[in-house]
Amino acid sequence: MVSIKYSKALTAFMMIASCTMLVSCYKKFDTKSYAPALVIGGFTSSKEIAPANLVAYWSFDGSYIDSISGTLAENNGTTLVTGYKGQAMQGALNSYVLATPPASITGMTSFTVGYWVNSPLHPAGIAGIVALANTNQFWGNIEMFLENGGTLEAMKFRAKVITNGTTEIGIDKDGVVNFYTKWNHLALSYDETTSTFKFYVNGAVSTSKVVAATGPLSFVNNGKIVFGTASFQTTPSQTTHGPEPWASFMTGQLDEVRFYNKALTDGEISALVKLEGRGK
Repeated sequence: MVSIKYSKALTAFMMIASCTMLVSCYKKFDTKSYAPALVIGGFTSSKEIAPANLVAYWSFDGSYIDSISGTLAENNGTTLVTGYKGQAMQGALNSYVLATPPASITGMTSFTVGYWVNSPLHPAGIAGIVALANTNQFWGNIEMFLENGGTLEAMKFRAKVITNGTTEIGIDKDGVVNFYTKWNHLALSYDETTSTFKFYVNGAVSTSKVVAATGPLSFVNNGKIVFGTASFQTTPSQTTHGPEPWASFMTGQLDEVRFYNKALTDGEISALVKLEGRGK
């Protein structure tokens, strides 16, 4: 007869073995798989922000292709390096990228242009970032650049917008702090319903300007989209003017360039920056 003591030990052993086998049948509990989706401003990804209004997008991930139109831009001396998200365009002296703008860009009556930029201080001339050239004017129809006279403590931003071929509008912002030698998101928008321009730094409005009765923009005499310098610094020039000694090239990195054919809301731009900051 089996002793009561032995029988209890055998029963305990069998229970332990059964539990071990049962646990081994289940996957290890992964807390990440049960975490709720990250939602910022009602969005879980930068792709969800105004997708119907996104008319051009250069991610610079392995190529110079606009992923919306599928058009390959012309590279003139830049390279692709590790960027803010994937890869980025690395600028250099006498280097830039030219892209043929689709009708969805040249026909914009309102717009938002946003991008990430990591720039060193540029002591020898303005550093053009993004432009939509105007072949009959000095400045482009849209021209954005880092102005001369900035310091490590305070960047100076300038933008020019030309509507109807002749009306030039300037948007200026001095004293942008903590800008150089680190990644920052910049965006410029125009809302035709309010005739309002807004300049954003890292998702927040830095300055705004109302130009009364401007209404819908009209871009004419459009040249190329220029990345990495002013539109008159290219060879040949994209404008009626040639290179200037007070103008130079962006020698930092440019990433995630987006054109929208509407003025994104403050909330949409804030969400875009926060989501991309989290790799979304």
